[in-house]
Amino acid sequence: MRVFLVAGELSGDILGATLMRELKRRHENVSFRGIGGPRMIEEGLDSLYPLETLSIMGLVEVLKHLPRLVGVRRHLRREALAWPADIMIGIDAPDFNLGLEAQLRAQGMTTAHYVSPSVWAWRQGRVKKIRRAVDMMLTFLPFEAEFYEHHDVPVRFVGHPLAEELPLDNDRHQARRALGLDDSARVLAVLPGSRGSEIGFMTPVFLEAIRLLRQRLPDLAVVMPAATPARRQELLAHGVAEQNITVVDGRAWEVMTASNAVLLTSGTSALEAMLCHRPMVVAYRMAPVTWQIARRMVKTRWISLPNLIAQESLVPELIQDDATGEAIAAALTPMLENDIEARALTERFVAMHRTLQRGASARAAQAISELMARPH
Repeated sequence: MRVFLVAGELSGDILGATLMRELKRRHENVSFRGIGGPRMIEEGLDSLYPLETLSIMGLVEVLKHLPRLVGVRRHLRREALAWPADIMIGIDAPDFNLGLEAQLRAQGMTTAHYVSPSVWAWRQGRVKKIRRAVDMMLTFLPFEAEFYEHHDVPVRFVGHPLAEELPLDNDRHQARRALGLDDSARVLAVLPGSRGSEIGFMTPVFLEAIRLLRQRLPDLAVVMPAATPARRQELLAHGVAEQNITVVDGRAWEVMTASNAVLLTSGTSALEAMLCHRPMVVAYRMAPVTWQIARRMVKTRWISLPNLIAQESLVPELIQDDATGEAIAAALTPMLENDIEARALTERFVAMHRTLQRGASARAAQAISELMARPH
């Protein structure tokens, strides 16, 4: 079996490597070609380009590199057909991969896409292109699979790899000991974001919320994980150290596990807080013009993954003008004061964690094996 894989960034390289490992367990004679990073190469991928080739963010940057990217796609198409591959699997990088998948499928090749783009949230018209491009979409989340079923795209919900990495039984005592926090402390984890723009928009609002919370809860311990050294410097420039806030490098999962509640900027960290089984408040602010455009494009009732997975408002979401220090402090106060309310939410998060903990890579490999076994 010849498998053509294209990953565009580090997270895709991790997913691709575990998928390759599972495919090798199921097929004695399997070979891999395409684009991947060190982990995929270690599993046996013949990588035709460096992983960073597709790692371009932002409209202006993509336009600048467009002629080169078109050339890369053309070369990959020729290679996949000449080899010839039995299946092409695009791993994330939808703007690049869906076009390549569509071209190869038009030539009669079986195609699959691993990691759904957020087509359910915005630019829903892309689902027509996806229907033309793939024989199967492999999704991390159950509501994504429901969206594709509704639009007649063959789909398999495989579970989320993060749900495998984070334990169903987490130990707050151990996490606190590792961070040097007292067992009896009331702890708030604060995650302002992993991008510089998020730090700029959210940190002042979060600091105001912390100031208001401490008027009511003077013993409140606040821990802030910095995603990178650059983010740490930006947080310190906002004066977080002077506010008696502990800044740690990375260790976000440990910090959330140690906490009583989490305040975070919307993104993957909301899913991570859910998988750490901690109550949370999700907030988000952006430039006013960007917000006016985004609110017209986004088609979902919620923005945070816990609410989207549950399809109900489990977690407070405070967006743009609603994301004030006063509103955030008011939403966090009962979570920090009321253990009974927090315990009920914890139990719900454990149940949701279990639904996502399915052995994503093994299920994805099984779905691909079944797809390949179908008569064409």
